[in-house]
Formats: sequence, structure tokens, C-alpha cells
Amino acid sequence: MKQPYWKKIASYFHEFHIETTQSEHSRELYLLFKEGRYQLCSFNAVYSYEDKYSNFAGAFQQINLSQIKPKKVLILGLGMGSIPYILEQSHPSEYEFTAIEIDEAVVYLAEKYTLSKIHSPMEIICTDALLYVAQTQQKYDMILVDLFIDDIVPNQFEQVDFLIQTKKLLTENGILISNRLGYTEKDKKETATFYKDAFLPVYPNGTSILVKGNHMLLNDKKFTI
Repeated sequence: MKQPYWKKIASYFHEFHIETTQSEHSRELYLLFKEGRYQLCSFNAVYSYEDKYSNFAGAFQQINLSQIKPKKVLILGLGMGSIPYILEQSHPSEYEFTAIEIDEAVVYLAEKYTLSKIHSPMEIICTDALLYVAQTQQKYDMILVDLFIDDIVPNQFEQVDFLIQTKKLLTENGILISNRLGYTEKDKKETATFYKDAFLPVYPNGTSILVKGNHMLLNDKKFTI
């Protein structure tokens, strides 16, 4: 849904509240219009901010996608569709997106306001990402993990078993990028523990890219520029 031109200009000076939606998983979700873009927020976190969702934007700038040429892309945690939108903008191509999003309220907002900006075909499945990766037989060239409830990664996605399941879904030269918080000392400690004790045992060639306070974990350092 497009906003009037005057509101787009004014949004660089004043953010507009567009809609508040009750969420079964995040209590309330707040949709704002800020700097000409839709920003989706929970009480403690920004879930999505179009091309200004800097964690994945920064990660895509630091990896060499030309050596992968991904076609089939799995997105775990849709938000407002920032991740596929940024990918199309930074690395133009024709993708096949599959987006897994557990929160019906998030899917509602994304379909209403932003998904029309994405040109590649996208299948949205409203289910638990844990169940999906355990059951699907599909293989993907790229898996993008952005799984938060408010500012917390649910415990089931902190486990080695989940990482093993994602690894099974990757094609031979596939890439996985997982978003982790790194703002506070608590965030840094928890991410460091997850990286050492869970991520590297499954992805021993993995690496971490620091992007504006977030750690973006890659399954293989060979993909970095």
C-alpha cells in the first residue's frame, strides 16, 4: 500500500504511526512510516525496515554472491519482507523465495503494505520454522535466518539439532546467513557462546560478520569478499 507523496516527504522529519496489530507471539506490533519506508516494531525490537534493515543489507555487501548465483532462497522469519527486497535490490536476479513466518499478524501486515515491491515469486507458509526445516524435502541455494520473538531468539533455534536440519536443506554450494544480536554485553556473550558451542560444530568453516551491532553468522568463510 502506497502512502501519499506528501507523507513520504514529511516522514523524513516526522514518523507516522500507520497501524497497531495484536500479535499472538509478540503482543503488539507497531507499523510506522519513517524516512519513506515502513518500519515494523515490537516493544523492544525492529523487525523490518525495508532497505534500511541494515543487518542483512550489510551482510549482502560483504559476501560474493556471484560465486553462488542463488536461485531457490529460504527465508526463516519474513517480517515485512525486508530481506528478499534487499536481496533483489543489491543483487538483481530472478529468485524463487519461500518465506516461513509463524505470526499471522506479521503476514497480514506484509501482504497489505510491502510485498508488492518484491518482483520474484514468493511462497509464504505460516508455520513454525522448526517444523518446516524438519519436514521439508526441498533444497535451497540460500537460507536466511531471522528468527526473533521481540528481541529474543527462541530457545529451539539455539540448538545444534536445528542447525543440523538447516544444513541438510542446503545445496552443495549453498550459503546460510543467520542474524544474531550483538548490542549489549549480554547479547555479545550469548552470541559468542552460540557461535562456539552450536554453530561452529555444525559449520566448522563458518565465520561471523559484524554489521552495526549485529553478528551475521555465515556457514562458510569462503563466501566473504
